[in-house]
Amino acid sequence: MATESVGKPDLAGRPDIERLVNHFYGRVREDALLGPIFNDLAKVDWDHHLPKMYAFWQMALFREGNFHGNPLVAHAALLPLTPMDWPRFNRWLELFHGSIDDLFSGERAEHLKRISEDMAHVIHARINGVPDRRFSAGPRVG
Repeated sequence: MATESVGKPDLAGRPDIERLVNHFYGRVREDALLGPIFNDLAKVDWDHHLPKMYAFWQMALFREGNFHGNPLVAHAALLPLTPMDWPRFNRWLELFHGSIDDLFSGERAEHLKRISEDMAHVIHARINGVPDRRFSAGPRVG
């Protein structure tokens, strides 16, 4: 479902990705659930992580850029340190979608929400060795 907002542009390129990623990770760093994972357990080097995320989301949305990495390995490495359960992935999605809505509106913004939701479900299922919850909860009504 599209979240339309007058006066907000759609994502148009790398500068918008950088703006979104910076806004999002600012929220993550302050979040009661996710902040400690990034700041204390993973001890994220933000100067290294943010450019990698710019490249990742640029590749995911615009099919361009130079992302190199394996998100599954990065997330699985956290399993010995913290649960990588659905509530954490869901909180990540809430913050990511909220960040998109704070800054952007349009087809690409909505597409990026769908991409991020797909990725969250796949990464959660793969690193935890469980079925993708979208397909394991039985038929949906409505």
